[in-house]
Amino acid sequence: MPANLYAIPGIPDIKPGDDLVDLLLSGLTRDNKKLEAGDILVIAHKIVSKAENRFVSYSDVQPSREAIKLSKKVRKDPRKVEIILQESKRVIRAVERQDLEEGILITEHKLGYISANACIDESNIDEKNTALLLPYDPDKSARKIRDQLENRTGLRSIGIIISDTFGRAWRIGQVNVAIGLAGVPATHHLYGVYDAFGNRLRVTQPAFADEIAAASGLLMKKGGKCPIIVFKGLDWDPIDNSAADLIRPEEEDLFR
Repeated sequence: MPANLYAIPGIPDIKPGDDLVDLLLSGLTRDNKKLEAGDILVIAHKIVSKAENRFVSYSDVQPSREAIKLSKKVRKDPRKVEIILQESKRVIRAVERQDLEEGILITEHKLGYISANACIDESNIDEKNTALLLPYDPDKSARKIRDQLENRTGLRSIGIIISDTFGRAWRIGQVNVAIGLAGVPATHHLYGVYDAFGNRLRVTQPAFADEIAAASGLLMKKGGKCPIIVFKGLDWDPIDNSAADLIRPEEEDLFR
């Protein structure tokens, strides 16, 4: 069967405590579609974070001296900067960009991801002056969704990817990447495999989960309310691993 993908329609605005699996299955029923063993679902972290009530109101934040000082450099609300600092291990770059509305703040998130603003989100949120954080444990969130789906459908070998949108070093623009996994291989190791011309591969390791997450972005439109994408017909074997397997170890960082 050739690989294909589609968005689950009719997913409403998510509120804290909403049952994502129920909404997901209801959307499939309305669209006369069914899940099958081997399907992989990419779910935007935003609806997972909303369901898990990962909102932080600026009115509840008291900025530190460090946040106030840094906010002046990058022209951001000091309360927002404080949230960023609380979600980060360290600040990597703070750059004043006069050609942009705000400067750039690149950090290492507590989960290890290198991103702007510690992955906090302010778009597609009804609440004003509010930040939406990543799930506490995106892998755990993905496993919970997978287990509930498999229990309710009776299927096995369903894969879940929770995605977020990141910029990329040395590249313009943003793409969806995997930040939470359940069952889906993070990468495919092709060491020792031979290519079509008989050459032995020595370092090739496709980022399987990130490739799927990136492809989901073709349908996961920012203004289209399409936060769940279903992939069918992909060649993969279930495995217990983590999205952290996609983070390059610090000792391999050539740009420090």
